[in-house]
Amino acid sequence: MEKIIVKTISLSKHYRVGTQTVIALDRIDFEVKEREFVSIIGKSGCGKSTLLHMIGGLDRPTSGAVIVDDMDLSKMNEEQLALFRRRKAGFIFQQYNLIPDLNVYDNITFPLELDGAVVDKEFIQELVRTLHIADKLDMFPSMLSGGEQQRVAIARALATKPAILLADEPTGNLDTSASHDVIGLLKVIAEKYQQTLIMVTHDLDIAQMADRTVQLQDGKIMRGK
Repeated sequence: MEKIIVKTISLSKHYRVGTQTVIALDRIDFEVKEREFVSIIGKSGCGKSTLLHMIGGLDRPTSGAVIVDDMDLSKMNEEQLALFRRRKAGFIFQQYNLIPDLNVYDNITFPLELDGAVVDKEFIQELVRTLHIADKLDMFPSMLSGGEQQRVAIARALATKPAILLADEPTGNLDTSASHDVIGLLKVIAEKYQQTLIMVTHDLDIAQMADRTVQLQDGKIMRGK
C-alpha cells in the first residue's frame, strides 16, 4: 500500500483585507501519495499558492490540519516549523532566490551549511550532472541564463534530500522551450530520487506533465482530489 505523504484535513485559510474577510482556502481535503507528481491549477487568486505554502509550513491555517510525512504542522511552534522547512521541504519558486555573491556550488549547499549538516559531495555531483550544470559550479548567478538559474534552484531544493518538493510557478520567468526543459528535468529528478513533487502552475501544458492534476476554484478543489 502506497504511503500518503501529504494530507490536509478540512483546511481553511481566511485573510482580513480592510473590513472584508477573504476566504483563500475553504475546508480542503487533499492527499498526495509518496513519489507522486501532482500539479495544482486554477485562475489567479484561487488559492493555489496558499495551499502550497500551507503544505510547506510557510503559513498557518485558520482552521484544519496539514499532515506531512506523519507530522502535524498545525501543532508545531515556529522553531519546529523552521526545522521542518529546512529538512523536510524543498522549495522552488518563480523567482530563483539565488544568492548573488555565492557561486553555483555554494548556492546549492547553502541550506546544508545553514543547518550545520554534512554536505554529501557525491550526491551533489550526481545532482548537478543530472541537471546539466556540472560545468557551472564556479559561476555566479548573474552569469547564468534563466533556465540554468532555475536548475541551480532545483539542485538546492534537493540538496537536503527532503520528503517533499514544492514548486510554485517554477517556469513563470522562462520561455516555452526552457519551461519544458526545466519541467522535464524536474520530472526526471523526482523519479530518479523517488521524490514527491507538488507543483503550482497556470500553464496547462506544463500541468499535464504531472501524474495527476488538481483544479482549484474559489478556494475549493473542483476536480482531481
